[in-house]
Amino acid sequence: MKKIAIFVDVQNIYYTTRDSYARQFNYRKLWQKISAEGEIISAIAYAIHRGDDKQLKFQDALKHIGFTVKLKPYIQRSDGSAKGDWDVGITIDVMEIAKDVDTVILLSGDGDFDMLLEKIRKDYAVSAEVYGVPSLTANSLIEAASIYHPIEKDLLL
Repeated sequence: MKKIAIFVDVQNIYYTTRDSYARQFNYRKLWQKISAEGEIISAIAYAIHRGDDKQLKFQDALKHIGFTVKLKPYIQRSDGSAKGDWDVGITIDVMEIAKDVDTVILLSGDGDFDMLLEKIRKDYAVSAEVYGVPSLTANSLIEAASIYHPIEKDLLL
């Protein structure tokens, strides 16, 4: 049975599905789809912790589905902008887990991950799949993936 690891850039998926479809992503449906393809060895969702009730319920729902939720504090800068970037954390975890699985699945449209996917494909001979909203997924990320799965209405609530 194929061993699979899932990595979710929660903020990226939240904003891209909201901006493109005005809907939320269906994590339960994704889990069902992927678990039918093999054994999910690891599933990590990377999110920003603001402490509000709606977010806590969402994080609990992810845990109930089977995800490990990793949180970073929400940082409000003095100029009004916000920070909450998980790129390095996701990269470290992918590098650590990729050697133990057959397939790495990344949910993100962020082109910063293209080099990561190229590296794990080359070094570990894994399949690197990407789920992203078509209009908001970097072409370099699509090209770096073994398989690109467009997030469309069938994976939305």
